[in-house]
Amino acid sequence: MEPDVLIIGGGATGTGLARDLALRGLKSLLVEKSDINAGASGGNHGLLHSGARYVSNDMESAVECMEEGKLLKKLAPHCIDDCGGLFVAVEGDDDNYIADFPGHCEKSGISCRSVTPAEALEMEPGVSDKTIAVYEVEDAAIDPFMLSLENIADAKAHGSKLMCHTRAVRFEIENHKIVRVKLHNTLTGEDFHVEPKMVVNASGAWAGQVAALAGASPFTILCSMGTLLVTQSRISNGVINRLRPPANADILVPGGTVSIIGTTSVRVDDPDDIIPTVKETDEIVRVGAQMVPSLERVRYIRAYSGVRPLVSMGGDGADDRNVSRNFTLLDHESSGVDNFVTITGGKLTTYRLMAEKTADLVCRKLGNGFEKALCLTRIRPLPSTMEGKWTEPGVAPKRWVQKAPDVRDKILCECEMISEKTIDDIAGELKKNGELPDLLNIGKRSRLGKGPCQGAFCSVRVLAHMYDKGALTGEHGVGDIKAFLNERWKGQRPIFWGEQLIQAELTEAMHSGFFDLELT
Repeated sequence: MEPDVLIIGGGATGTGLARDLALRGLKSLLVEKSDINAGASGGNHGLLHSGARYVSNDMESAVECMEEGKLLKKLAPHCIDDCGGLFVAVEGDDDNYIADFPGHCEKSGISCRSVTPAEALEMEPGVSDKTIAVYEVEDAAIDPFMLSLENIADAKAHGSKLMCHTRAVRFEIENHKIVRVKLHNTLTGEDFHVEPKMVVNASGAWAGQVAALAGASPFTILCSMGTLLVTQSRISNGVINRLRPPANADILVPGGTVSIIGTTSVRVDDPDDIIPTVKETDEIVRVGAQMVPSLERVRYIRAYSGVRPLVSMGGDGADDRNVSRNFTLLDHESSGVDNFVTITGGKLTTYRLMAEKTADLVCRKLGNGFEKALCLTRIRPLPSTMEGKWTEPGVAPKRWVQKAPDVRDKILCECEMISEKTIDDIAGELKKNGELPDLLNIGKRSRLGKGPCQGAFCSVRVLAHMYDKGALTGEHGVGDIKAFLNERWKGQRPIFWGEQLIQAELTEAMHSGFFDLELT
């Protein structure tokens, strides 16, 4: 294959870049060593920032978030819950920070309206009765999986390609250019080569590792792990932020029918080795409850972690929250590799801008008229496609109720009301892309296993359905269900108390006791 551009990394930035380049007339091949949103793009709050969180310490990021957030609300409304948000201070919070907040917002051009604690309780009945100051901002929630799936779907519609479970393992460099890239399929073990005109490293926390393949000048990626908790039900109408300098457990974001509370910040050495801990979970519940007291009593169904790829410019200190959330675009021509660039850092909210700036650089370096190609993602709406259709919490039950259900269309996942037809639709799209319709792939593109039972019942039903349809054969399903349940199990271990502990014991009894599967 000889694509115009090889993109390494299938998160929001990589998929957004594939779409941007495709709309400019360039064909790209995007390779991802795991699956879509396997890194930071899948391990975040799903918060579409108004920018207000950064007004006190990172004004450039604040303004970028504000501008991009407004743009995305116009261009990708189907991916966004424009729920609004509050910044809430409680007794004991820093009076100086509270007093300075509206002024910082005004300097950044960010909308900020003061509301009384009484008004805030009407808007969000769950906030603490010890609330002393509240400001309303234009935060929103965004579905990162739908966002990335829709971007890559539009890119493919314009001639680009996606290959998941494909790792770049070697660059062949001649005359200061990458002429061939060796790729390895981690599922089949197959090795093959591509000969791109340009290579873009959009691998997030792994950007340093990929850059090293080209012998590019080293740069420091700080891997900051953040852990978040998912509640069984939605406990706020909009986003609720703690009105204080960024710290642990200070953002509550609605995610359709659930809520997500976090996050933490822990420096890690290996972005592939991250597991939520009991210590972090306890901290999130304790601190979060100061802002929303019901967080001490609600049922949590899962914990998960992601790694922020922060680019260190030196002098950042020990606290990763002091590192800028701005993005970094590096042209490795200065390192003697003329057709290789890296884009990393940034926020989910600024993914489109990151892709635009990267595409601008790629087009300038390619020349041949491409330097005159305009960015269309700034004005062209993101299409809604089948590939991103089923990721939003609560969508399947809503659609089931809105139409007269077909009694022949059996429900396979009762928590999220996912039917056989939904599974068949997703499996069909996976087959079109050359992907196997197994539990892990289906789960990434739907709500499968994300309800209170965390896959205890639906995993077996969907797997059996796939075998009945002939989509899976042989013993593949044994490894598939173990991998799927272990991924869900990893997220339950730090929250083993109350109802979820009972659920976990039932899951273990069924799958370890009855089916003799080992859950690790």
